[in-house]
Amino acid sequence: MRFALLLAFAGAVLVSCGRGGPQPQVIEPAPGVDRTAPSVVYPDFGDDDPHEWEGRHPGLYPVHGLDVSRWQGPIDWRTAKASGVSFAFLKATEGGDVADPLFDDHRRGAQAAGVPWGAYHYYYFCRPAREQARWFIQNVPKGADLPHVLDMEWTPHSRTCTLRPDGATVRAEAQRFLDILERHYGRRPIVYTTVDFFEDTDIARLPRTEFWLRSVAGHPRQVYPRALWRFWQYTGTGLVPGVRGRVDINTFNGTPETWAQWKASGS
Repeated sequence: MRFALLLAFAGAVLVSCGRGGPQPQVIEPAPGVDRTAPSVVYPDFGDDDPHEWEGRHPGLYPVHGLDVSRWQGPIDWRTAKASGVSFAFLKATEGGDVADPLFDDHRRGAQAAGVPWGAYHYYYFCRPAREQARWFIQNVPKGADLPHVLDMEWTPHSRTCTLRPDGATVRAEAQRFLDILERHYGRRPIVYTTVDFFEDTDIARLPRTEFWLRSVAGHPRQVYPRALWRFWQYTGTGLVPGVRGRVDINTFNGTPETWAQWKASGS
């Protein structure tokens, strides 16, 4: 399943994409795509802290979305969708007893606007995986459009949990959490992670797992050599119509056709 990811853009159109305005750019489909289909919309979001990119610019990927939590406050999801937001990952829980107070509002708003959504859980190594999985299930109803997400990163600023288990322990806990959610929701969650955590734990060894990689300074191909990825978080300072202040923006590794198939099939 994941071996095709890095080949997904072999026929992609090479276009330039700015980051200065809220209006999406309209680009013709890539070679081999049904020319009778509507043109592909490439969003043109702003960034409060822009920089030059080496390698492939994130603007050259057509399918973009947000990950949000209480810190974004209320969101005008219809405006966000109209600006080019194609999906959203919504923070639901962390640890074994913390729930995001805006999760339900974000979920209902995204659903009403027709924005495909999934939820994510911020993992604490001070809590057993089963306990955290149960807490997530207790707070997140079935019916999401996208697979849910296990957010695994070190927590050096936590007041209660700064444990850093070895890689084997990390992978075992992640496997347990993923298995429980897969049995409950019918689709295996994605794993979100950061550069240092990826390197420290060798989490890429998890079987049957797709990855969402954070890389705000360079393309994942440079920052995570040889890694296969499904989503790329390319900025934490994005500016998107309908969202107050800064927001994380991500891109899907695939064409709009691949996105539609992946979203519908779960493969």
